[in-house]
Amino acid sequence: MTDTATTDDKPQISGVDIVLENVTKTYPGSKTPAVDDVSLEIPAGELVVLVGPSGGGKTTTMRMINRLIEPTSGTITIGGRDALSIDPDKLRRGIGYSIQQAGLFPHMTVAKNIAPVPGLLGWDKARIRARTEEMLDLVGLDPGVYAGRYPRQLSGGEQQRVGVARALAADPPVLLMDEPFGAVDPITRGLLQDELMHLQEELRKTIVFVTHDFNEAVKLGDRIAVLGPRSTIMQYDTPSAILAAPANETVEGFVGSGAALKQLTLDRVRDVKLGTRPTVAITDSVESVRTLLAGRKNPWVIVLDERRRPVSWVSTRDLAHASSLRGVGVPIGEVVSRQSTLQDALEALLEEGSATAVVTGRRGEYEGVVTIDTLVRHLAAMRAEYADEDDTGEVPRVGDTGRSPENGEAAP
Repeated sequence: MTDTATTDDKPQISGVDIVLENVTKTYPGSKTPAVDDVSLEIPAGELVVLVGPSGGGKTTTMRMINRLIEPTSGTITIGGRDALSIDPDKLRRGIGYSIQQAGLFPHMTVAKNIAPVPGLLGWDKARIRARTEEMLDLVGLDPGVYAGRYPRQLSGGEQQRVGVARALAADPPVLLMDEPFGAVDPITRGLLQDELMHLQEELRKTIVFVTHDFNEAVKLGDRIAVLGPRSTIMQYDTPSAILAAPANETVEGFVGSGAALKQLTLDRVRDVKLGTRPTVAITDSVESVRTLLAGRKNPWVIVLDERRRPVSWVSTRDLAHASSLRGVGVPIGEVVSRQSTLQDALEALLEEGSATAVVTGRRGEYEGVVTIDTLVRHLAAMRAEYADEDDTGEVPRVGDTGRSPENGEAAP
């Protein structure tokens, strides 16, 4: 399996292509195949989502790639090599695998949970330790804090991050993910999705991701395979193409109502120009903030902590009897990152009950805001683009045009 370099400024592709040809799985004692004659090409370095109803064969199809389930017939090649000709244990050591509930060993520390596959590959202790720390940092967990903890001491989201770190520990070209975020709350799920997109931008693995949630598929996938019974492929295309032109009524059912709003899932916060709001440090004096706000049309500032993380919205009224900026104003709750979708931003600003969503960087530092006006203008631009669809039948995406809506102003 070889790496493929890119010709532009994107990171090098570290994944390899996967090709399924006429793959069928019939379990013993059953006359009906669980997976029936599936052919699918998954390009190197792309995140491909298999989406469909429960019991449709999505997980069976994915598990045949690493031979956790052996196909009855057909061929599977990974990076040009016949997967069925490779020793199953050796094959699996070269394929990362992340599942729902993380699947961590409860009696082992986080560090030891990450180490098994590198250990099986014969890495020495120093290399395993360095890789463990690198992976924890990559998924946003401080090695000094988390390496010695046990799974029971972690939140659900933290456990899933460790599960992803373990799957990536041996630097596999292929990562299989079976509903990995299905057991966490919606906010944590959104953050984990953002983290996965950020990782994929850096690593460019080949990722096969199974979900029954079409919104998750649209958010994450470079391509989506909409599967019917026995993994019949009803449509295999980009999210924008599926939203714009579902192949049949069944696919339309997956798309559901509100397809126009789902278009917000196709573009990220990074695709629009961020707005700005005045910011102050939590250590600044109340009097200096009063002076800053004096005479302003929108009398709000964002208070940042010592690490430039947003803490609260503070207005002139909040400062009337305050002696410091700590504990005053409206706490900032849900935030979004540049990796978040514009739909995430919409949900965040609705959750906050304001017309503004705060945007933060990887370490939680303040980067700007997205307003309701930003989203409205973006939707209008998207509608205009689709109306101007060219004669080739290709559906352009606003995020690819270089256009950004004007910065809307809204309070706070």
